[in-house]
Amino acid sequence: MNGSAIVVVSGLPRSGTSMMMRMLEAGGVELLTDAVRLPDDDNPLGYFEFERVKNLPADTGWLEQAEGKAVKVVSALLEQLPCHRRYKVIFIERDLAEVLASQRRMLRRRGRDSDAGSDERMASLFGKHLAALRTRLASRTDMQVLYVRYGDVVADPRGAARRVAEFLERPLQEGAAADAVDASLYRNRMGAEQSRTDA
Repeated sequence: MNGSAIVVVSGLPRSGTSMMMRMLEAGGVELLTDAVRLPDDDNPLGYFEFERVKNLPADTGWLEQAEGKAVKVVSALLEQLPCHRRYKVIFIERDLAEVLASQRRMLRRRGRDSDAGSDERMASLFGKHLAALRTRLASRTDMQVLYVRYGDVVADPRGAARRVAEFLERPLQEGAAADAVDASLYRNRMGAEQSRTDA
């Protein structure tokens, strides 16, 4: 396999991947991002995306540029990463009800109505996707995967930063990474009196 491991931050959309990218950047990990998608009300601190990722598997020419850096790859594209590289995957898991609430509110903010009645169907589809993905990732020898619960990161950012540092097996400024977690952005917490949006 070629070069240094690529750090991949993955998960469902609205699961907290932007938060993890902020943590890595604050901790001293170089990111592979661009300025195409700018911060907005849904992600006020930024999306940390790299547009060419969306063209997987047709476009893999950027992978050499990603060696030793962190890049965000949504869960639906994770298996499209070619096998001739080494990947350290930090996979963010989040309560599906919170993910769906965040997605629905983001659509509403953009003037696109969503069908709340489809949540049960979407939760079922997401659940099957995640279960199948976990099984397939376990069979890939080019990928090491650390599963991180979004709520656990918010509740104990220093503990999460320590786990990430141990997984990456490289220097990480754990205190700075933990300080990058903004608990005020956890705005679709299940059980909260007011559910809004989050990054």
